[in-house]
Amino acid sequence: MSVRLRFAPSPTGKLHVGNVRTALLNWLFALREGGQMLLRIDDTDIARSTAEYEKGIEDDLTWLGLKWNERANQSRRFVQYEAAAERLKSAGLLYPCYETEDELERKRKIAQSRGRPPIYDRAALNLSVDERKALEAEGRKAHWRFKLSGARRDWDDLVRGRQSIDTASLSDPVLIREDGAFLYTLPSVVDDVDFGITHIVRGEDHVTNTGVQIDIFEALGAKSPGFGHFPLLVGAEGEALSKRIGSMAVADLRADGYEPMALLSHLAKLGTSDPVEARDSIAQLAAEFSFDKIGRAPARFDPEELKRVNAAVLHGTPYAVVKARLAKLGADLGESFWNAVRANISVLPEVTEWAEVVKGPITPVIADASFTATAAAQLPTGAYDASSWAAFVERVKAETGAKGKALFMPLRQALTGRDHGPDMASLFPLIGEDKARKRLGGQAA
Repeated sequence: MSVRLRFAPSPTGKLHVGNVRTALLNWLFALREGGQMLLRIDDTDIARSTAEYEKGIEDDLTWLGLKWNERANQSRRFVQYEAAAERLKSAGLLYPCYETEDELERKRKIAQSRGRPPIYDRAALNLSVDERKALEAEGRKAHWRFKLSGARRDWDDLVRGRQSIDTASLSDPVLIREDGAFLYTLPSVVDDVDFGITHIVRGEDHVTNTGVQIDIFEALGAKSPGFGHFPLLVGAEGEALSKRIGSMAVADLRADGYEPMALLSHLAKLGTSDPVEARDSIAQLAAEFSFDKIGRAPARFDPEELKRVNAAVLHGTPYAVVKARLAKLGADLGESFWNAVRANISVLPEVTEWAEVVKGPITPVIADASFTATAAAQLPTGAYDASSWAAFVERVKAETGAKGKALFMPLRQALTGRDHGPDMASLFPLIGEDKARKRLGGQAA
C-alpha cells in the first residue's frame, strides 16, 4: 500500500515555525517512502477562515519547496460529514446533549470534590423523547457527543513506541456544536478515510485524541492509519516556547531574507540525533530522515541557531542563484562582490551594508591622519586585482614600520568605515584607487 500523508492547516492565520515543522516531518516521511502528500485546508470555521490566509499557506509551502500531490478544502465536504454524522446517530453512537457550559462546569467540580475524574456522566443518554422536546421547547439546542467504546486503544507509535489510551477515562467528545458546526475531530476522520491517509504525523499534544479517533474510525467501519507523535518545540533554554517565537511567521522570515533550505534544515534536525546543519536539498533531508532519530525530549528552537544555519546556506550559495534578489536589493555588484561578502552575512539583506561600503560614499574612520596619509602615498595606481592588497600592505608596512593589528586595523577602518568585515584582499579591488585615495585622505567617498 502506498504511503499517503496529509498536512491540514487552518486558514485563520499565517503559517508559523511550528506549523512548518509538522508539515516538514510529514513531507520527509512521504518522500522517503515514495508516497504522496495531501494538502487539506481545514476551513470549517467559516467565520475565521479567509481566502487571503489560504493563499498565504500555499505561497509559503511553495516557497519552501513542499509540493503536494492533491489538495482539498473541508468547506466543500459538508455533505460527507453530515452523512457520517447520520450513520453515527443511527448507530446510537452520536447522541444529543443539552447541558449549558455552566452546568457542565458544576458537574466537573462535583466529580472532583468526590474524588472522581471530571468526565461527562452521560446523563443525556437517559433523556426520554419527551424530556428532549421539553428542553428544546425551553430554547435549548443540542450539541452532539460521540459515545466512546470504553475500550483500551493501543497502537505502535512511529516516534513514541507502544502507546495505550483507556477511552473509559475520557469524556465522550463533542463532535457537533449546538449551532450545528462540526468540531475538528469528525471531519478529520472522515477525510482521512476518504482520502486514504495511511499515516498521521503530528505533535504529542494529540496523543489522547488518537484514542478517540481510533474509536471513530472503527465506528465508521474504517481501518485506523498509523500514528506518530513528536515532541513539541520549546525555547533555547528549555522554557515554554514564547508567543514571539512560536508565532514566527514563514512570510515574515521570508521577508527578512531567510533562505527556505535554512528553515527546512533547522526544523528537520531539531530534536533529532543529527547535528543541526545546513543541507543542500529536501531530497537530502528526506534520505536522512528517520523517526528513530527523533528524541523524546522537547525540541529546542533557537532563533540564533536558525540564523547560523541560514548563514551557512548563504556561504555556499552561488552568485547565479541570488543575482536577481541582489538586484532587487540594489546590491548586485557582480560575482566578485558576492564571493567577497557572502561569508560575512547571516541573512541576504545584510549584503546592502557591504554594497554601500563598495559603492560609497562612506565616512572613513581615522584615528591617526598621519598614518593614513602615509598609506595613501603608497597606493598603487590603475586597476586593482587580487594581488594588489598584499603589495599595498607591504609598502605601508615598510614605510611606517607598523605590524599586525596596528597595520591592518587603521587601513580597514579608513577604507570601509568598519572594524570587521570581508577579506580586504577581495574588497580592495572593488573599492578601487579613487575611493581608496579619498578615504585614506579622510574624505567621504
